[in-house]
Amino acid sequence: MPPYHPKDASSTGRLSIVATPIGNLEDITLRALRVLKEADLILAEDTRRTAKLCKHYQIETPLRPFHAHSNAQTVARCLQELMDGSHLALVSDAGTPLINDPGAELAKRAAEHAVAIESIPGPSALTAALTAAAYPFDRFWFLGFFPRAGASRKQVLEKIAREPAMVVFFESPHRLARTLADLAKALDSARQLAVCRELTKIHEQVARGTASELADQFRGGTLGEVTVVIEAREPEPIEAPPVDLDARILACLEQGMSARDIARELCRQTGQPRRAIYGRVLALSAEGAPKRH
Repeated sequence: MPPYHPKDASSTGRLSIVATPIGNLEDITLRALRVLKEADLILAEDTRRTAKLCKHYQIETPLRPFHAHSNAQTVARCLQELMDGSHLALVSDAGTPLINDPGAELAKRAAEHAVAIESIPGPSALTAALTAAAYPFDRFWFLGFFPRAGASRKQVLEKIAREPAMVVFFESPHRLARTLADLAKALDSARQLAVCRELTKIHEQVARGTASELADQFRGGTLGEVTVVIEAREPEPIEAPPVDLDARILACLEQGMSARDIARELCRQTGQPRRAIYGRVLALSAEGAPKRH
């Protein structure tokens, strides 16, 4: 690994959180490329994977491993370098760092020590799957990776069944079939899902259907990166409170309103058919209520 040498130790330290492609190397911004070239050091979840990206775009910035197993001493070392004025760029295996990826502790501590933090936005499997699923939504619940087993898995299944918002999560291709089968038992049979596999890559696939249909489709397993999107649940119908139509009609008759005006007004208020209301007005009038036509 090349030695680490800050380009300007007198400059203000900066942590750049850089989004990188989730598959297609063309999905990187010009700003991201510039920042990766300008940084003193790239902290990479997998240096081998990031090295391919750097080679493709002729980025010569040194790489250092920084992943979920990095210990407290590694975090402290990076923090000290930032406080000493270094510019570090944080990248994950793919997509936007900190979204179900390591690095949150470093970013948190950097913020606590007033280190400048900038986000270099770009690709994310989360947002790519939400849009590829093509279901309408205005909010969503992101689970990260679906729980493997135990009480937490059961609780999540129960919560998804009640959740009105769209739900999105990552899943291992080897556990996908079992998860879809469990969802088929938990969800309304008509609720739609999308299994988004290998997004932006050559073998990209977006399979849509019910949990039961998709469980059958993927029963034999699959390969690649998988993101699952569950459409928002249909809202429960709101029952209108019962309307005491006769009382309203009698009140209108007492005000001297005509049968036609009463039918028109109460149809607007209650949504009930105007002809039916008109007939009820006539019936009540015939029983002795004040009458005007």
